[in-house]
Amino acid sequence: MYREHTKVVKIGDRVIGGGNPILIQSMTNTRTEDVEATVRQILQLEEAGCDIIRCTVPNAQAAAAVREIKKQIHIPLVADIHFDYQMAIAAIENGADKIRINPGNIGSEEHVQAVVEKAKAYQVPIRVGVNSGSLEKHLVEKYGGVTAEGIVESALDKVAMIEKYGYDNLVVSIKSSDVMMCVKAHELLAPQCPYPLHVGITEAGTLISGNIKSSIGLGLILSQGIGDTIRVSLTGDPVEEIKSAKLILRTLGLRKGGIEIVSCPTCGRTKIDLIGLANRVETMVSGFDHLNLKVAVMGCVVNGPGEAKEADLGIAGGDGVGLLIKKGEIIKKVPEDQLLHVLYEELKNWGNGTETVSL
Repeated sequence: MYREHTKVVKIGDRVIGGGNPILIQSMTNTRTEDVEATVRQILQLEEAGCDIIRCTVPNAQAAAAVREIKKQIHIPLVADIHFDYQMAIAAIENGADKIRINPGNIGSEEHVQAVVEKAKAYQVPIRVGVNSGSLEKHLVEKYGGVTAEGIVESALDKVAMIEKYGYDNLVVSIKSSDVMMCVKAHELLAPQCPYPLHVGITEAGTLISGNIKSSIGLGLILSQGIGDTIRVSLTGDPVEEIKSAKLILRTLGLRKGGIEIVSCPTCGRTKIDLIGLANRVETMVSGFDHLNLKVAVMGCVVNGPGEAKEADLGIAGGDGVGLLIKKGEIIKKVPEDQLLHVLYEELKNWGNGTETVSL
């Protein structure tokens, strides 16, 4: 398990590497200088289960906003820098918990050294990011195109640029929108890299295609013991990234707790809006990460109890009547429009002795 042997890095009040739990990251899509909008989105992401948030810092106004944003949020903030080394320095001075740079994009060695010295003075980790889309021309020529080998060589070269100045408080990220290339690159990098790895499939796509690509790519990488933080990159609401990341980690057995939703496919017997109900349940249970339960959402009162017998709780509905089910046993009948409320109350009281008793 490579992740058990990576360097331990502290990001704000969170710790990654060295076998610590894999943390979930996302990125805001607001203008960072709009403090109110950015804080509002981060608080929503926190509620969904985001552990680390990244914000773009393209200008001085955004860098100054970091200080104000930090006062109102509760998770570490990573400043994303593209080309201007001065923005990296300003973000650190304004309280960023980590910065993300590509040392090859911020200019001369003097610029890189200035950023490293500032990070060293503030003990702020640097995430060295390399993207297949911006692979250096000489590596493309060397390997006959964009390849996993070229991505890894670029990443190790950028790490060496930081290490040259006596700093090893690093996190490394290599990304590609080509899933199998990304997997191979991580397989090549992990044995050579002592630093925590941030893992993701970049530009994965929309909710459907992005989830499929990310699930396959992250599943293959994480199952090999590679990766210390993850992001599911989706074109859409960042909250969806958190939902997907939590489910990927739970499915792989890498995160405990939280509620697993199982739901039956629709069929001719279904007489309720099962799709809408299942989606509402999935949204609702995101606030119960302290529970470790399986909840079934069934569309048929005939077969629902039997199909839900392996779940801790279940609901099923049809013809205006809803059932609350525990371990396959019907314990309560309610009007169909009260199903969601009954399930919520059951979850709210779970474990404190006030759950509904069997009829």
